[in-house]
Amino acid sequence: MTTRDAILSGALELLNSGGTVSLESAARHVGLSKPGVMHHFRTKEALMLALVDRVAEGWNQELSRRIGSPVEDAPVALRLRTYLEWCLTGDFDEADLVMLSDPRLRQPLLARWVERMAMWVEVPEDLPLEQRASLTAVRLIAEGAWFAAATDVFPPDPELRAGIRAITERLLKD
Repeated sequence: MTTRDAILSGALELLNSGGTVSLESAARHVGLSKPGVMHHFRTKEALMLALVDRVAEGWNQELSRRIGSPVEDAPVALRLRTYLEWCLTGDFDEADLVMLSDPRLRQPLLARWVERMAMWVEVPEDLPLEQRASLTAVRLIAEGAWFAAATDVFPPDPELRAGIRAITERLLKD
């Protein structure tokens, strides 16, 4: 593992344990000096954007593995079905919410997350309104399940997840 990877892994561990990430806290956590971290990440924003990239890359790898075809070639319903299935079955924690972890950097972090994940969740504007609404509802259900799992606040049990899948299948067929 490179030093850069160790810093990113350590910063994600900090988030998972309820800590806040700064250049100094990341350095302390991995046994480096603050200038040692700054060699790889000049600013806190650079570090936080790299964390968003790390989490998004993990998501993209898992989603790509699950979809079985290039995402660009997949129909929107298949992309959202894959996204939903990941959100219902993935192993999430607080680090998956990295884009919300720093109020002062929330806008650039959210923008990066949107940039990295749009290919999975964007619904074409040229579809009929009812179809766009159904597909967007699937995305919102998926994100609700993901948020519940990542925060461990009212996560659905396996039986309820099966019921959610059945409902979303109807939305995806309309």
